[in-house]
Amino acid sequence: MSYPRNEYGNEQPKKYWSLKEAKVKIAAYCAYQDRCQKEVRTKLHEKGIYAEQAEELISEMISENFLNEERFAQSFVRGRFRLKKWGRNKILQELKFKGISPNCIKSGMKEIDPEEYFKILSHVAEKKWALTKEIDPFKKKYKVQQYLMSRGFEMDLILEVMEGIGKSSKRSSS
Repeated sequence: MSYPRNEYGNEQPKKYWSLKEAKVKIAAYCAYQDRCQKEVRTKLHEKGIYAEQAEELISEMISENFLNEERFAQSFVRGRFRLKKWGRNKILQELKFKGISPNCIKSGMKEIDPEEYFKILSHVAEKKWALTKEIDPFKKKYKVQQYLMSRGFEMDLILEVMEGIGKSSKRSSS
């Protein structure tokens, strides 16, 4: 069976912004949610605004406080930690990937309370332990540790939490 050629490529051409339109749209884009410069630059590139024009718009957004990387880092850390339950390592990597400066990263990482961090790590570990269907306790422990590491938690804290889980599971099975 063959298909008529005109069915392929019925995609609408991309709509590019004028400079005036871009300023309004980017201001709304930044006001809706904290953004980093990389995200704004990418959005501008998608809409056909490059180089000097893009940099001018970005600097204008910064001067009007629509764009603030320190504020972005702080809200990013809070969201990824409290909502997605990511560990410090994963959050740090993601901020570096987004091109956030080390000072802004340091400021953002202060949003994590050490006690709350340990409590969330314990909760995530216990939940994963309960959901892991492995009979061999060593394999089960390994799987849970790997999962926690993939979530960005530090190995020393993982071992501390796993020690507590191991003791409580031995007591419940005896």
